[in-house]
Amino acid sequence: MSPAALPLAAVVAALTCACAATPPPSPTPPAAATRPSAQTVLDATAIGTLVGAPATQQGPGAKVAVARTDVAVEVDGWAMPPFMGLTSWVTFTPGEKPGVEAMLMGDLVLFEDEVSPVMSALLDGGAEVTALHNHFFYDKPKVFFMHVGGEGTVDALAKATRSALAAQKAVRAKAARPAEGFGGAPLPAASTIDAGALDAALGVKGTAKDGMYKAVMGRRATASCGCAVGPSQGVSTWAAFAGGADNALVDGDFAVTEAELQRVLKSLRASGVHVVAIHHHMTGESPRILFLHYWGRGRAADLAAAVKRALDLTAWDKG
Repeated sequence: MSPAALPLAAVVAALTCACAATPPPSPTPPAAATRPSAQTVLDATAIGTLVGAPATQQGPGAKVAVARTDVAVEVDGWAMPPFMGLTSWVTFTPGEKPGVEAMLMGDLVLFEDEVSPVMSALLDGGAEVTALHNHFFYDKPKVFFMHVGGEGTVDALAKATRSALAAQKAVRAKAARPAEGFGGAPLPAASTIDAGALDAALGVKGTAKDGMYKAVMGRRATASCGCAVGPSQGVSTWAAFAGGADNALVDGDFAVTEAELQRVLKSLRASGVHVVAIHHHMTGESPRILFLHYWGRGRAADLAAAVKRALDLTAWDKG
């Protein structure tokens, strides 16, 4: 009998048998299946030894927590115990990138005179500082919170943390109570800043008022609405100077991208300029812009040079 003469039922049966005899192709294994079957677990005891403070196991990672019991803090007239938010902590989590052993994240409770030395210790140790701000109003003494991060070896990240904690303890060893000022000679009663000299040092044309000086260095971004924003909307780095040539202060604000933040912090701290806040001013903008506020004392020319060195590490609008 020719194939064309086969009954329909016989053809269907033959096709069914052929399909059943051919196994379906094996599914492609998911990408996760190529990763090691056993997740890396960091040794909390070893981390605690490296940091110099007890660490507890947190799943595959470890956490170090140090309560600030050395200085009494009042918030709105209430004696605040460390349990209510006065505990420094860092966590170590197994890294996900090739060659990255661990990721560091944490929040350090600091007083004003501890911020600069602790920030320098972290940056010098290869860790990152990602935010600096207050958590309270009407706190005595003022408390600041420094958020930290980083990726690398457990050894390097733990040693950076240890150096930061040691720097904080060294400040308190010199004075039990936090300082109430940076110190140094008082500024002259009247400012006599040379605007022309600072124009030349910064490479911009600033404005002068009553012997003081301010320069604004703008940059551009796109707000979440799709609108272009720039200096007139506050997207700018600026520096204001007061005092005299040999006894001056500078304060201001750097507008930086996330990629620029760490190098600007390192530059300012290397110049002895204090970073007093790191935070955002907008949401949903592109590129993401962070703002760091700073304060410096010294010769006006030296302060201008410090600002310019950091400024040149950013993509500001030179036009």
